[in-house]
Amino acid sequence: MEVMVRRGDTFWYYSQLFRTPLQLIIDSNRGISPNAITVGQRIQIPGFVATSYQVRRGDTLWGIARSRNLQLDTLLLTNPGINPSRIQIGQTIRIPLRITWRLVQGRQNYDHRIMLNDVRRLRNVYPFLQVPSIGSSVAGRNIPEVLIGRGGKRVHYNGSFHANEWITTPVLMTFLNDYLLSLTNQTTIRGRSTLPTYLQTTLSIVPMVNPDGVHLVINGLPANDPWRARVVAWNRGSTDFSGWKANIRGVDLNDQFPARWELERARNPKVPGPRDYGGERPLSEPEAIAMANLTRRRDFTRVLAFHTQGKVIYWGFENHEPPDSERLVREFARVSGYEPVKTIESYAGYKDWFIQDWRRPGFTVELGRGVNPLPLAQFDQIYQEALGIFLAGLYS
Repeated sequence: MEVMVRRGDTFWYYSQLFRTPLQLIIDSNRGISPNAITVGQRIQIPGFVATSYQVRRGDTLWGIARSRNLQLDTLLLTNPGINPSRIQIGQTIRIPLRITWRLVQGRQNYDHRIMLNDVRRLRNVYPFLQVPSIGSSVAGRNIPEVLIGRGGKRVHYNGSFHANEWITTPVLMTFLNDYLLSLTNQTTIRGRSTLPTYLQTTLSIVPMVNPDGVHLVINGLPANDPWRARVVAWNRGSTDFSGWKANIRGVDLNDQFPARWELERARNPKVPGPRDYGGERPLSEPEAIAMANLTRRRDFTRVLAFHTQGKVIYWGFENHEPPDSERLVREFARVSGYEPVKTIESYAGYKDWFIQDWRRPGFTVELGRGVNPLPLAQFDQIYQEALGIFLAGLYS
């Protein structure tokens, strides 16, 4: 929500008036010095939207504010020039509305378009979010990163490396929404206060690494799509893409990283298809390149890649993982009920490469159990299991 600075206003005053942490207001107004705001400047107040209200007989500004648990000055601030003693029947005024509910609705076929729309809506209400693009997919779809927090501990979560594991995206987006609600409303999540975490940790989320593949699984392709003939052929003539894990070029993005890639290549298909083809070389695909470049740029403290299914957490690679990985995975297992598994005969994955090159904790979390794509009927249970891991990844 936007307000206009009056004489004598300060960010500190706004934080008290709207009962919103000062740091969130500062971070919602990057480029504006909190010690040098000027009359007439437009300032963003996170966690609020302005709604329209038409004055009725008997209304007073004081009564309107009290009925909505607001201070009178919030109405004066959001309605510049209003005369509080002379509001008129039929006059339209702006009323701040604190957002206390989720904007993200995760229990739906959550494709790239819905994700981008939700990211935009969250960014509008919570302008302290930063949403840079890390690149584009083969078909030109934007791959956004969401950044939240300002601390030196740099934690990264991602979802939908594999197309038919797309339920990981709305699970991540729901957690992001709950985190934002907790920050702006100063509530807890499972008894945890989130503002200290915001100040100590920078959380990076790439909700959908493989947007073309997710679009294919959920929506299919129209007859005139330039990729249709190829992907149908790679899919053995079928237009049922429920088994499709790869990107639109038939490359499995989680077999694309230079961590014993040649071993994965030797045992897997040598041609494009729905799954397991690692390409002709590591990091050949724009989605994998974008993730690699992001990881190098951000220098993460730890990474968690969310997949489905099996209720297991993979946490080792070639004994390169640091001792702290075992402590963390035990905590993840405790809060989720998932089984920690150190290694399996698998290579070239994102967390493998991270562990190998950074010698820091990396995890592949397999959410839920069943046949991919997991049914939306499991969404609430999966989210509650994942929530403990999301929190432990930030707090532990």
